[in-house]
Amino acid sequence: MSILSVNGLYKRYPSFSLEDVSFCVESGSIMGFIGRNGAGKTTTLKSILGLVHPDAGTIRYFGMDFSEHEAEIKQRIGYVVSASGHYKKKKIRTITDVTRRFYPNWSEADYRHYLEVFHLDEDKTPDQLSEGMKLKYSISLALSHAAELLILDEPTSGLDPVSREELLDVFTQLRGRGTAILFSTHITSDLEKCADAITYIKSGKLLFTGPKKDLGCGVEEYMIRNEKEDLHV
Repeated sequence: MSILSVNGLYKRYPSFSLEDVSFCVESGSIMGFIGRNGAGKTTTLKSILGLVHPDAGTIRYFGMDFSEHEAEIKQRIGYVVSASGHYKKKKIRTITDVTRRFYPNWSEADYRHYLEVFHLDEDKTPDQLSEGMKLKYSISLALSHAAELLILDEPTSGLDPVSREELLDVFTQLRGRGTAILFSTHITSDLEKCADAITYIKSGKLLFTGPKKDLGCGVEEYMIRNEKEDLHV
C-alpha cells in the first residue's frame, strides 16, 4: 500500500527547476532519497510538505489529495526539516508542552521512551544542545504522535557514529511496526544498512526510484557512476 504518492512534481526557480519527479513510499518501508547538493532533494521534501508551493503535480497521502486534506494528513505524519527550528531559550519541556496540544494522538509513553533512548534532558534549552542533540529532540517529537510516515531531511548528518547507529536501529524498529520512512541523506552507508528503496535525483530530474536491490550495485557506487557521467577532464 502506498502511503505517499508523488506524481509529476514540478517547481521552477530562476536558476533551478525540479522536473517531473514521481515516486511512491510504501507502508512499512524505508526509502532513501539521494542526490548531490543542489539536486533538488530539499525542494522536493518541502513541496510534498506544503512548505513551498509546487507549480504542477499531485501529492497524495493515504489515498487523499494533500491540498484538500492537509490538516488531517499532518496529524498522521511526522517531519523534521531542520535540526534547530525551536525557540532557543525555552526549555525542552516547555516546547513539548506546546507541541503535544496539536496532536490528539500524542503518546506520552512514546515521548518518554525516546527521551531516554536519545539521552535528552528536558531542563535544557535548544541553545544548550549540540546540533545532533537538537535533531534527536526534533525526531522524538515526530515519533510521539503515532505518525504512520516520517519525512526527514538529513537526519543522520551531524551525529556521531554511535548516535547514528542508535537512530538507524530506531528506524528499523519502526519499519517493523509498519511505519514508513522517507529520508534524504549523503551518508550512503546508512542506506546500505536500513533502506528498502531508493529515489535518486540529479539536477532536478528523477534518475531512479525503486527497490534498492534493483540498482544492481551499492548505493554509493551507483550514485558516483551516474554523477561522473557529466565530468570531463
